Amino acid sequence: MSESHADERARDEQLRRLERRRRLTQLLEVGLVVAVLALTYLGLQFIQFEPGDLVKQIPEEIKFIQGFLPPNFVDFTVYTQNNGISGLQAVPASLGDFGGRILDSLGSQRPSLVRASLVTVVLGFTGTVLGFPLALLFGVLGSERVTPFPFNFLFRGVMSAIRAIPALVWILIYVPLSGINQVTAVLAIATDTVGNLGRLFTDELEEIDDGPIEAVSSTGASRTQVVGFGMLSQVSSSYVAWTLYILEINTRIAISLGVVGAGGIGRYIRNRQDLLYYRETAAGIVMVFVIVISIELLSSRIRARLRPGEHEGRSLVDALRDLADPGRWLGRADPDDASE
Repeated sequence: MSESHADERARDEQLRRLERRRRLTQLLEVGLVVAVLALTYLGLQFIQFEPGDLVKQIPEEIKFIQGFLPPNFVDFTVYTQNNGISGLQAVPASLGDFGGRILDSLGSQRPSLVRASLVTVVLGFTGTVLGFPLALLFGVLGSERVTPFPFNFLFRGVMSAIRAIPALVWILIYVPLSGINQVTAVLAIATDTVGNLGRLFTDELEEIDDGPIEAVSSTGASRTQVVGFGMLSQVSSSYVAWTLYILEINTRIAISLGVVGAGGIGRYIRNRQDLLYYRETAAGIVMVFVIVISIELLSSRIRARLRPGEHEGRSLVDALRDLADPGRWLGRADPDDASE
């Protein structure tokens, strides 16, 4: 009986410890929520945020928004500008001549919505491509699996320093090279890509399995071969997916840089708003939605084809080659895979 009594006392003591730990955890959670709310309140007071004043201005905000409606797409193409076709009618009117009117606007130096949209996409795309090589280099060398500690922090530090400066500031740093224009916008986006994408590459490389690395090392492979076939082969699909994700972000950054004069749809919106052409400004904002949603849908569709496990152990070239397989895009299984 004494042993049974001792076991019961031990269980009761364990339950009491668990109960104290649970209460302490609850108190910490409540304290954290209270601290966040208190800091938020103090922050709002610091910036003189007054909800009452905002409520009073709601009628003015509604009146301001009404000035944007309906959007006026008179600048959609050179054709609509020359023929004075305005409103929503400008969009279908620009689709005539088997797309020739769109192509004419893209090839013309005259500002138009379709050309400004193309410029924005080009800025985001080229900035991502130019930044990718250094992002890959710094991302791989920043991993402790590749570069011993603490030398890997040299590369991590560079990426952290780059991320600390927004692309909007990078374009100002590059002003002496070419002023604020499309060239410096690409350089700013490329620099930003090195910091953001490189960090994602490093984090992804830290999570790989040791098995393939040991298998490649056991064959007498060189260090470069171990990194390429034992490490990067495990993350190739993830690297493509993260690059596409950064492409989405860079497209949004290109729009923001356009607002400060770098070109593209951002500059169109800024110019029209400065001239108080609010309906034309609204058309530019609609094009922003079209650009961002189109890039995001295309990117998400590609990333869906590169889900983890679907290309396990394949090289980066194999992962990119799979994107050109129509059967995978249509959801049909590869006969070779099925036979295996």
